[in-house]
Amino acid sequence: MAHWLYKSEPTTWSWDQQIAAGSAGTYWEGVRNPLANMHMKAMQVGDTGFFYHSNEGKAVVGVVEVVKLWAPDPNDAKGTFGAVTIRAVEPMPKPVTLAEIKADPKLGDMVLVKNSRLSVQPVTDAEWAHVRKLGGL
Repeated sequence: MAHWLYKSEPTTWSWDQQIAAGSAGTYWEGVRNPLANMHMKAMQVGDTGFFYHSNEGKAVVGVVEVVKLWAPDPNDAKGTFGAVTIRAVEPMPKPVTLAEIKADPKLGDMVLVKNSRLSVQPVTDAEWAHVRKLGGL
């Protein structure tokens, strides 16, 4: 099983909205970065990820899970881009801020630190375990 991080501006789509989507989850549409799209194509049902509030809050606020594989985005006329469907699993008891992540030597190589603009990114097993621990999980 792989781990991922999904970034969303809370004014566009928040953790609370993700929770409200229920077990059906949310099609993670609108991603137009080729690398982020490639990451979503590699995802498998059951892969887990961090839900990260970008711009406002700048923190990992919850855990999500892939419930449907990549499918083409109906809003992309060329059919190049698509997305997976994710559902909320659990909130982080203590949100883990970007400042905390950047200050932690164990997370110095995390994609969030090295390429903060990428909207969907991989998370290593060690990073996954450490961020969960920092967040109280």
